[in-house]
Amino acid sequence: MNPRTLPIKERVELLVKALDGAEQTNEALSTCDNVDEMLVLLLASSEELGLGLTKEDLIQTPPIRDWIWYKNGGALVTLGDGVPRYQQDKKSDNRLYLGAGLVIAMLFIFGFLTGF
Repeated sequence: MNPRTLPIKERVELLVKALDGAEQTNEALSTCDNVDEMLVLLLASSEELGLGLTKEDLIQTPPIRDWIWYKNGGALVTLGDGVPRYQQDKKSDNRLYLGAGLVIAMLFIFGFLTGF
């Protein structure tokens, strides 16, 4: 079966599965300085696999869409112990850390005020 005939979502899933465990590609993706560099690598991987994905396909389809979003600006909020979920982007300075206790307190107050 020609993978180019599959729906875009399935082709993106195939790309993600191929990238899982591809150490060199993942290292290259994590060290990209911007989204354009990241897209070049992802498009090259797509072509190697014969998936025929376009830049627009990658920008609009999760989870790659979410990777691109993260690379553009970083996670808005990091919950838990303060370690970013995506540790590969060490340059992201715009993370907001909320401790688990603070999140629980906020949810409690919200629930109390709304009558839950």
